[in-house]
Amino acid sequence: MTIDPAVLAAPGFGAHFTDHMVLVDFSEQSGWHDRRVVPYGPLPIDPAATALQYGQEIFEGLKVYRHRDGHLRLFRPDMNARRFAASAARLALPAVPAGLFVESIRQLALVDAAWVSDRPGVSLYVRPFVIGTEALLGVRPARHATYGVIASPAGSYFGDTETGISLWLSQNHSRAGAGGTGAAKCGGNYAAALVAQTEAKAHGCQQVLFTDAATRTWVEEAGSMNIFFVFADGTLVTPPLNGAILAGVTRDSVIELARDRGQRVEERPISITEWKEAAATGELTEVFAAGTAAVITPIAALVTDDTVIETRASGSPSTAQQLRDELTGIQHGTIPDRRGWLLDLGPAPR
Repeated sequence: MTIDPAVLAAPGFGAHFTDHMVLVDFSEQSGWHDRRVVPYGPLPIDPAATALQYGQEIFEGLKVYRHRDGHLRLFRPDMNARRFAASAARLALPAVPAGLFVESIRQLALVDAAWVSDRPGVSLYVRPFVIGTEALLGVRPARHATYGVIASPAGSYFGDTETGISLWLSQNHSRAGAGGTGAAKCGGNYAAALVAQTEAKAHGCQQVLFTDAATRTWVEEAGSMNIFFVFADGTLVTPPLNGAILAGVTRDSVIELARDRGQRVEERPISITEWKEAAATGELTEVFAAGTAAVITPIAALVTDDTVIETRASGSPSTAQQLRDELTGIQHGTIPDRRGWLLDLGPAPR
């Protein structure tokens, strides 16, 4: 199809989809089979499929970048493949082998290469997923599943975020609890968060902040993003992976980049009380969120029922901006990749 140049210039996020998708079937007898690239379109699915009846589904999110040499490159797909397998195990779904995971994305990216822009800040967001497709009302894991990959040109998730976004502190809803699916990337986690997200928007905030389900004391995630705190002595703090927090690829990348820059990084619990008190004294100088879609986004304020905790970065450039510039430079190929994070998918026509 003819691609509207305006879409590639300003695609937004998840609003447009490429011409094709990957589908692979699974059965206990045959394993993963019938690998195919087909035109993008609706999926035939039984109304009693476990994905629909019991939410037995998982997904991933990663990006393809077009570099100046005309090659397409994936950012850290090995981490996404491992997390995809871990999510599959948690939701009792068959794991997609890492080789199939990467090759399916390569095939889709190359056939839809015209959708991959070389404009700064624009990439191709890839969404692999697995759904349980067995028609079954008895409660047990599906014996049939479908693996799919779709793709969408992506720009900024929040639009202009130079001044930062605001978070609404959710005090009535939890994203995940101990022993739950918080560390898995499954739709149920996101569906459960939508009511809190709606509440955030009603209070003029772009995203919601979740604390731990047991005490509502400890910071966990900012919507679909991991969260970081910068202190006056340069220390970078982020909540530890505790089974309720998603192990973000961008989170891990930020930690590595910060340590390489000589920053001290602490993965430790941080409370709302510490956030409020440290912001008031100036000990806390900056807060930002990190995720595949959002990349690195400054947090200007935390809004609660009775107060606003402002955390606008005072430095120029801020720590968030410095890390974002380095990370996106590596992703887009303007800064050398010294860590082997990029996977070359090969040359691709425009």
